[in-house]
Amino acid sequence: MAEPIKNKRPDPAAPTPQNTPANAAPISSHAQQPGVSSIKEAEELTAASIFAKDPHLVSLIQGRLGSLVGRSSGYIESLPSEVKRRVAGLKGIQKDHSKLEAEFQEEVLQLEKKYFAKFTPLYEQRSAIVNGKTEPTDDQVEAGEEDEEEEEGAAIKEEKPAESAEKVSGIPEFWLSAMKNQISLAEMITDRDEGALKSLIDIRMEYLDKPGFRLIFEFADNEYFTNKIITKTYYYQNESSYGGDFIYDHADGDKIDWKAGQDLTVRIEQKKQRNKTTKQTRIVKKTVPTESFFNFFSPPKAPNDEDDDAASDIEERLELDYQLGEDIKEKLIPRAIDWFTGEALAFEELDEDDLGDFDEDDDEDEDDDDASDDHDDEEESEEEEDDGTKPKQEPTECKQS
Repeated sequence: MAEPIKNKRPDPAAPTPQNTPANAAPISSHAQQPGVSSIKEAEELTAASIFAKDPHLVSLIQGRLGSLVGRSSGYIESLPSEVKRRVAGLKGIQKDHSKLEAEFQEEVLQLEKKYFAKFTPLYEQRSAIVNGKTEPTDDQVEAGEEDEEEEEGAAIKEEKPAESAEKVSGIPEFWLSAMKNQISLAEMITDRDEGALKSLIDIRMEYLDKPGFRLIFEFADNEYFTNKIITKTYYYQNESSYGGDFIYDHADGDKIDWKAGQDLTVRIEQKKQRNKTTKQTRIVKKTVPTESFFNFFSPPKAPNDEDDDAASDIEERLELDYQLGEDIKEKLIPRAIDWFTGEALAFEELDEDDLGDFDEDDDEDEDDDDASDDHDDEEESEEEEDDGTKPKQEPTECKQS
């Protein structure tokens, strides 16, 4: 039996229109032969061998199973007419429920927009302080220090800040530090990206007139690109989902105007080529895509139905792309200072897979294996020493410290 994959992160559960019921898992051809076979095990092994040799058969069966989803079993059709009438009535009631769900989601959106208008002045004050345009008021500082005193149990107000030889304006690298503490974003930021992200002076958002939102990244002058503003816009479908939620449709990102030789989304590969006639060699440079946070502004496009494998990969990328946008909108922007200090990490829900590379059961199994190995080695050593001239001794007890 194949070992389970450890630390596999769960797939993002973004509500995209491409989400479909998962197909049957592919059957592995690496099944181990059981020590004592049974008729059932033999049948399973034979089936696995057949499927492994014929991927087309597996695809055909998966397609047939997929076509059965939603197909009636015949029970509803067999009900008496008066019962069918009641079922139809319940469907009518459910339609009224769905309409109310859609109204509820629309009102929630309007409520979000109402309070976003109240949040905006606070975000503007934050931006001014971060970028050295203004200083916080005494009341704001006092309120912030009270929270720190409660958490650390120390009278921070009595401590005097260390004098700096060089005057620092605002809070340097505020947004880069906040993004690197936000797990989903930190995974996208490479060492090469950090130079450009140090010039990031603000991240904000705005709602669209129709369901959707726009993320706005503002940069100071830098050596990488000429854009002052780079945006990414998320659009939702006009129709709501079964539960009344808005359905993510697609996203568009601004084109980045990279300066010569500074495109962080590509790297240069050098390859030697030798002329067969002249025997001379030359260096050929080739530009290839590479990992970068700035790929975030070139979102994947919806897949077509021609290539199932490619479509599945793009669907996963669409879900991840949507989730990243939601994390910036719902987590990073509202609580940027908590991500900058790292305090927000205490409130993140971590999966068990994130807590370590192994669990207690694995440790116990490994300890048992080690003890068994030690015991076997001890017996082998004694057998080698027993040349027939000495009486065979009982093995000593294996003690673990």
